[in-house]
Amino acid sequence: MRGKIVKAVGGFYYLQDGENIHACRARGLFRNMDLKPLVGDEAEFELTHTEDVEGFVTEILPRKNELVRPAVANVDLMLAFFAMKDPAPNMLHISRLLLAAETAGVRPVIVLNKSDLVNTKKVSAHAAMFRGTGYELHTVSVKTGEGIDEILPLLAGKTTVLAGPSGAGKSSFLNAVLGGAHMETGEISRKLQRGRHTTRHTELFYLGDEGYLLDTPGFSALDNDLEPEQIRDYFPEFSEYQKDCRFAVCVHADEPDCAVKKALAEGKISPERYEAYLALYRERKSAKRY
Repeated sequence: MRGKIVKAVGGFYYLQDGENIHACRARGLFRNMDLKPLVGDEAEFELTHTEDVEGFVTEILPRKNELVRPAVANVDLMLAFFAMKDPAPNMLHISRLLLAAETAGVRPVIVLNKSDLVNTKKVSAHAAMFRGTGYELHTVSVKTGEGIDEILPLLAGKTTVLAGPSGAGKSSFLNAVLGGAHMETGEISRKLQRGRHTTRHTELFYLGDEGYLLDTPGFSALDNDLEPEQIRDYFPEFSEYQKDCRFAVCVHADEPDCAVKKALAEGKISPERYEAYLALYRERKSAKRY
């Protein structure tokens, strides 16, 4: 039999087979192969109904990709969730998640939540920060339901991970999509203006028609082996201009005659995105020294 691992808790792997879920353990052969089943894995399993288990995972099928934090496989889509207020969006955090998705082979979609808390001018200003990036962007209010229907078609037939800071509305979105209180959303701390982490384990929720939605205890950007000079290639808004830089390997930091910095000065590139790029570039450059 074949299924998808939707949850792993206490040595049990829960495999979704259509509308059915089976609690299985992994065969010892995986330890010998140094292979650990992950949530998101497509797996072969056999039902035995012996002792405390329904069956055993017998084979892990080849993975499309694998995230490290959270440990999940075969992700198609990332919804990078950020609030427009309470807490305000952090461009460095957003850019870090977009970089993580791109390097893992996951398509990122930006979701700016809490449109009900800001005026139209502010919504436009937030959206303008991503002008020229080519990333799909949605402004929504999970509280009122505005914009949610435009996102739902993206989830069909895909394994989607929700990412973003605490308090951005990920668990509330999950509840809205699933049509029930499947997760504790918690209250927002008035003092810190941040949501409490209420998701306790990595779990996929079945949406039907081979669609799955994942919420996690917290999403961290992936470690990667990018060279510092490669970071620029993950900022799509630079590509139009960097061919006109004086130096072929211009990293758009301190070089003279940099076309990207010229575009920045002319308002064609978001200053918030550029500052996030510099932070990521310098961070990676520093890491390469050690």
